[in-house]
Amino acid sequence: MVNTLGALPIIYVTLLCYPSTRSAALLTYTGLSSYAIYCAITASSNVTRLRSFAWQAFFRFLFFYLRWVGLGTGHPSSLRNYLVMDSLALLGGMINISRIPERWKPGKFDYWFNSHQIMHVLVVLSITYLHWGVVSDLLWVTTHVCPGD
Repeated sequence: MVNTLGALPIIYVTLLCYPSTRSAALLTYTGLSSYAIYCAITASSNVTRLRSFAWQAFFRFLFFYLRWVGLGTGHPSSLRNYLVMDSLALLGGMINISRIPERWKPGKFDYWFNSHQIMHVLVVLSITYLHWGVVSDLLWVTTHVCPGD
């Protein structure tokens, strides 16, 4: 949920100088996220649960792309933090559905260092990178002036 809703400030800052587009994008992302969470909660398997976030991830990467090509705004270092955030979250999800390392040594990782625990550690690291990116962006917003203002 934190990674999902953590994209709201990313979208807001990326489209800071385009208020109408920003409002539409935030509304679209909120609806897409609500549907993704519903699909994840009702998923019948871990693979389906991970797949339910695919469209939401593509939507976020659109904003990363806008920043990368210079069409969006934001602190220059925050984009790297957001890419690391999503990479860690995706890696955690893939480790969880692949059941590594317990697949390789059944019974050895029942209590410690199993895929579910590794996934949670990676998600916490992911949230840390999200925090660093959002803080950079919010501090940047306080001094940024949009062209034409």
